[in-house]
Amino acid sequence: MGASPGRSGCRGAGRTRRWPRGYAADLTDGWAVGGGLNGGYLLAVIGNALRSANPTKPDPISMSAYYLSASVAGPATVQTRTVREGRSTTTVAADLVQGEEVRITALATYGDLCRLTDEVATTADELVLPPPEECVPNTMAPEELRRFAPLMDRFEMLFDPAYAGWAVGEPSGRGALQAWFRLKEGREPDPVSLLTVVDALPPVTFDLGRTGWAPSMELTAHVRAVPAPGWLRVRHATRTMAGGMFEEDCEVWDSAGRLVAQSRQFARVPR
Repeated sequence: MGASPGRSGCRGAGRTRRWPRGYAADLTDGWAVGGGLNGGYLLAVIGNALRSANPTKPDPISMSAYYLSASVAGPATVQTRTVREGRSTTTVAADLVQGEEVRITALATYGDLCRLTDEVATTADELVLPPPEECVPNTMAPEELRRFAPLMDRFEMLFDPAYAGWAVGEPSGRGALQAWFRLKEGREPDPVSLLTVVDALPPVTFDLGRTGWAPSMELTAHVRAVPAPGWLRVRHATRTMAGGMFEEDCEVWDSAGRLVAQSRQFARVPR
């Protein structure tokens, strides 16, 4: 079960296999970072299972996940249950299990984003990035970082040079990263893939001179709309490190200039 198979626009369906106790997942080491697998990838794996369990309400609208222990490459099962079935939304729960150990437990609201109202009102300022040709591609990331985080080869990321000093040992200290983003192999974004996007950039602590693996403790994502095809614009920011932990806020804007996803996660500061 991949992280984001095939729902582009308002059509399509996830591809999963129903097991007696849940949905089978084959977690791949291509999504590794530090001592485990990327939290956004795992959130999308759970998201796919919940989509298959709720075919009439296929889209994640809100999902909160608690990361109990690091997931590793190999087989896993996503066990799901319906908490409450509503007219327009359904509340569902899921556990990602490896062996006998629950790695992640999540609670989510699912619905059909294509049936929601088109009315949008926001005070948010649209994320403005330099033209792609003026940005720094992730292919120029230090070799040490690419070995540490092979998941970077799954995406195309073009970093705003004003926030890319961490790559050459000169972090800005503002606690922010922002970049153009798209999946490779021509895959267009869809609602479940946005669960991966909100955790795809390097930890925002890189811009504070604190590099390394930042294990997720809790991640809440809100999907606001079906994203338009094309490049996404992504920004991560933090304001506080305390007690060895930090928060990371994310905004994802699509090619039509809409804020299509938001998230906040709580993670451990890299050692």
